Amino acid sequence: MGLESGVFAALTLGFLLGLKHATDADHVVAVSTIVGRERNLWRSLWIGVSWGAGHSTPLIVLGFVILLLKDTVLSLYESVAPVFEFGVGIMLVYLGINVVWNILRRNVHVHHHTHGDQSHVHIHTSHTPSNEDGDTENHHGLWRLGKPMFRARSYTIGLMHGLAGSAAVMLTLLPTIASIWVGIGYLLLFSVGTMLSMAVITVLIGIPFVATGGNANLSRLVGLLAGSMSCIIGISLMSDVVFDTQIIPF
Repeated sequence: MGLESGVFAALTLGFLLGLKHATDADHVVAVSTIVGRERNLWRSLWIGVSWGAGHSTPLIVLGFVILLLKDTVLSLYESVAPVFEFGVGIMLVYLGINVVWNILRRNVHVHHHTHGDQSHVHIHTSHTPSNEDGDTENHHGLWRLGKPMFRARSYTIGLMHGLAGSAAVMLTLLPTIASIWVGIGYLLLFSVGTMLSMAVITVLIGIPFVATGGNANLSRLVGLLAGSMSCIIGISLMSDVVFDTQIIPF
């Protein structure tokens, strides 16, 4: 009975840590710079799922190695983790500058058109409505479901986030798990929790972008805020690594 409760506790902890991990400030601000490209909440959801899948990939690989080799690999990871975090800071600044630059340079243009009795205003980076991966599927409708879509850009950003931030907390617990199968379950549930949590977060982030879609000025303002926050969080993260400040708590 004690063994069963220990296994349950380990698996539950993995899932809960996954749910919490997606709420890291750098994670949230990174997806906010992508979600602004969409005008549909369901499509925003797939951004979160793809980000979570990318985030989980290196953690599952490294976690499996730690389960096999224990503290040897964990110590090596802890020594290089600040490098990953600094890299994430650079990426956040790049994403933020990219968003702000496109808006200020008016690469993002506005056009009006009508569907039935309803007039729509849309903001695009080209004359062909497209999402982050070039999909030209009709994106009208707040909750238009459509088909599940893998987002390569979101996956890549999640991949770069994978070994930074509070993921270290999850990995440090792996050497204490005696059974490799329980450890694998722990990793998988952490990944599931991360994907579910980020899917919900991207939908919530997508609401203001969808709500302001009919107002060009408000939509630009929301985009500028997202880009600016990405730059601020990125610079703060790099400061925490280089100058040992504690601006971004993990």
